[in-house]
Amino acid sequence: MIAENLIGEIAFANENETRNFAHRLAPFLKESDVLALDGDLGAGKTAFSRALINAFPAMDGMEQIEEVPSPTFTLVQIYERAERQIWHFDLYRLEDPEEAYELGIEEAFAEGISLIEWPDKLGFLMPRGYLQVKLSYGQGETARSLKLLGDLKWRERLAPLFS
Repeated sequence: MIAENLIGEIAFANENETRNFAHRLAPFLKESDVLALDGDLGAGKTAFSRALINAFPAMDGMEQIEEVPSPTFTLVQIYERAERQIWHFDLYRLEDPEEAYELGIEEAFAEGISLIEWPDKLGFLMPRGYLQVKLSYGQGETARSLKLLGDLKWRERLAPLFS
């Protein structure tokens, strides 16, 4: 993966703070955005994805909390939201980047918002201009640290989150 520029860094005391940030980030996302979720096992990638997916209104316009399982075994889950599709990939078990074609990765990149856990597994298929969401353990059992890294487009778009 290409190293990107740091847009912002936040420390969270617990999963609730992580969830709140995901809800604040959601309105800034649009069709064809790709978020590369990096971090060790248990660092909070799926919890962050779950919160982000549930930040978008459901198809009927009502806000609902949907069960968002880790797609570790299915590799991809697709969520229909009022204005867009959200594709949640967990590529931990992917052995070859080209296997992602069978998961509909091209359609996801073109038509939805793509959340990709273990993005390094995509290799040459990872598109340019993605937003890297790097999660790591913080000080304390439930604490996490989040770094957002991206290009100038992302820096300008997400500036209100850090002002």
